[in-house]
Amino acid sequence: MAIVQLVQFQTPLRNQVLTTSEQTTILVVEDEALIRMISADVLADAGFRVLEAENADEAIDILKGAEHVRLVFTDIRMPGCMDGLELAAFVHAHWPDVRLVVTSGHTVIPDSQIPHGGRFVSKPYDLTRLVADIRAVIDAPKSEPAETS
Repeated sequence: MAIVQLVQFQTPLRNQVLTTSEQTTILVVEDEALIRMISADVLADAGFRVLEAENADEAIDILKGAEHVRLVFTDIRMPGCMDGLELAAFVHAHWPDVRLVVTSGHTVIPDSQIPHGGRFVSKPYDLTRLVADIRAVIDAPKSEPAETS
């Protein structure tokens, strides 16, 4: 039933247009394949270029080879060399201009604990709100937290 609810949000997102002149690249890091695919599809429908990784190891490999990832959207609990919070810290240390959105269905993290003015989004998330939150983080001035809506 939750999957049906997630998919219902896709159609309105197709009409939303990015405010930037070039397509923004987002890396979705999620070990649950179905959640990763739905999130990636919704973000692509919203006009973003989307890359996908199953864990932090894959995410780091993608970041090393990608031309320009603007934002990493990562789950906290996942297998591999580090969890999503450790990945967020690693990304901030190695790619300080990359923005961060962190998610979990098991814990809640204050936005202040996410580097670079990042944001926490609790699962299950409303996909329309997710797109708005990601845009807010991307559009926030450098070194200032994104304004919560």
